[in-house]
Amino acid sequence: MNAFTVPSNEPPPAYTAEPTAVSGPTLDHSAPSPVYELDSPRAATPPAAAAPPAPSTSAAGAEDPYAFLTTFNTTLLIDDSGSMAGRGWREVSQALATIAPIVTEHDQDGIDIYFLNHISENPGSASEGVAPNGYRGIKRAETVTQIFERVRPQGGTPTGVRVQNILKPYMAKLKSELSEGRDFKPLNLIVLTDGVPSDDVESVLLAVAKKLDKLDAPPYQVGVQFFQVGNEPGAREALEELDDGLSELVEGGVRDIVDTVTWASTEGSISLTGELILKCLLGAVNRRLDRRGR
Repeated sequence: MNAFTVPSNEPPPAYTAEPTAVSGPTLDHSAPSPVYELDSPRAATPPAAAAPPAPSTSAAGAEDPYAFLTTFNTTLLIDDSGSMAGRGWREVSQALATIAPIVTEHDQDGIDIYFLNHISENPGSASEGVAPNGYRGIKRAETVTQIFERVRPQGGTPTGVRVQNILKPYMAKLKSELSEGRDFKPLNLIVLTDGVPSDDVESVLLAVAKKLDKLDAPPYQVGVQFFQVGNEPGAREALEELDDGLSELVEGGVRDIVDTVTWASTEGSISLTGELILKCLLGAVNRRLDRRGR
């Protein structure tokens, strides 16, 4: 992995987590479930520990390039549509093997995972701004792998619907918190997909960007990263249009909440460079990374 540091980009202020309660991962009951060592419930950050953790360092003493991730709730949305079967699914598996250890290490209360078609029985939590039908509070990369291996790609690509399902309760909670003068932990949504959405994701993202502007939320409050695997015809162009053309749809423009990264494996091997991983994980919430080439 290349050695580099996260560019400073007006890091958000210290965030104090509210007490939360979480259900462990639940599996689709269509097949016998393996035994999981569930991640522990989310815990509140004591008032005395309001400041975010100091950036961790590597063995060589270099600053952790992913330290900015600790500021966010990281959520993964995985495309499990029928077109992902075969090579696309293997490439997502490879990508997850690379990024899961990073995101689980840097989200103190655990990451959340959703799929486009597969749903869990987890009810979510409207009071916490968390959507239902996902897997919550995952703190171990092994658990991410176990969940992924239980899912089989099938169905369409309802990206817009699922992004809306995830962002709607979050935005409602954000509005409530800001109206009371409180901050709400920013959301970094990473969508792993191989192709063009079968529905209207553009309108969903545009509506969210408008609401964030109306609420005068911090510029890093919500980021949506599209991480494209494979070489589906037209997919790259469609995703880049979401990245670069969204603000042009509104007179006067709206904030940029979208970034895209395109990656394809080389002869079945992982070819994610350190810089590409950094852009994948933080490009939607760090404008300097967003502007870097794909």
